[in-house]
Amino acid sequence: MNGSGPQRESGPEPPGNPDRLYILTGEGTAEAKRDLDLVTLIVTRTESDPGLQPEHTAVVRMCDFPLSVAEISAYLELPVSTLTPLLTELLSGGQVEARPPVPAAALPDVRLLEAVMHGLQKL
Repeated sequence: MNGSGPQRESGPEPPGNPDRLYILTGEGTAEAKRDLDLVTLIVTRTESDPGLQPEHTAVVRMCDFPLSVAEISAYLELPVSTLTPLLTELLSGGQVEARPPVPAAALPDVRLLEAVMHGLQKL
């Protein structure tokens, strides 16, 4: 030991590096935060712009069909607290659209679906 502290290996930063997350979310952008919660659905409105950051591009590409904020966070392996400002930037730029989740009352009755399924199986 030379007493100078732990030696760092050169190479990429570990995935949980807080400096990297700070850079991704911008230096404290003062944009108005939108009401995004874990079940808000995000869907792409435009094609991916070549000038976007890689994380923005990944969101735009994966949201061809609606995905919840929680699903996007899991797929990108980013905390929701980091993903929210990224989504806010994309929403402000018009690349994606936020939709409320489908309310449970709008879903079909499970008993009706089971009756239809059993009727089809008897054919």
